[in-house]
Amino acid sequence: MKIMKVDNYSELCRTAAAIIIEKVAMADKINLGLATGSTPIGLYCYLVDDHLRNHTSYHHVKTFNLDEYVGLSPDDPNSYHYYMEENLFHYMDLWPENIHLPNGISEQLSAECHQYESLIANHGGIDLQLLGLGRNGHIGFNEPGTSFQSKTHVVDLDDSTRKANSRFFDSIDQVPQQAITMGIDTIFSSKEILLLVSGEGKIEAVKRLLEGEISEDFPASILKNHPNITVIVDSGTIAEI
Repeated sequence: MKIMKVDNYSELCRTAAAIIIEKVAMADKINLGLATGSTPIGLYCYLVDDHLRNHTSYHHVKTFNLDEYVGLSPDDPNSYHYYMEENLFHYMDLWPENIHLPNGISEQLSAECHQYESLIANHGGIDLQLLGLGRNGHIGFNEPGTSFQSKTHVVDLDDSTRKANSRFFDSIDQVPQQAITMGIDTIFSSKEILLLVSGEGKIEAVKRLLEGEISEDFPASILKNHPNITVIVDSGTIAEI
């Protein structure tokens, strides 16, 4: 596990963007696993700025998002389809057929999970997976207690996760209680992982990630066994570590 300590959130995003841009520019084809939430927004701004200024092409890139809320349509402002369109996809030269997210309004959620897992596998797996770190150690929407062998599945969201995400909604009552997420094994199978951690609220989670034992009670702990992972942490998170 490679740890990169940076001074602030802006530097975290700039550093992560430089890693992704270099890999995209050097590859003939590449599969990116993308994340949502507040942490990647700055990173996506840097990717968009680079694309507009330097014309880095994404024609050869396929994207696979980590998760989507169950019950939210792609045009719902709180859906991750909408988030990705607003923060990244709208500005890039990605081919629409190369953009993939779970379908949270599928009438057959179990089949949707299986199809999404197969889609990733049939395209050769994820080359570079972007992750954030939940305060309870969740990665994607894999809550504590999720099997390390899990594939893409429907998850019941923990109350702490719904509370953390309620800042994006008018109230916690509007936060869906379920989501489709890549499983822990799906994530771990990525060839390379880039984990971004920012903010004082993540201090305890980072401590447990770096110093704690590997346990399904803290899903992110399995990442300590990954052969090619970079963790970028800003000073607001590492000040007390």
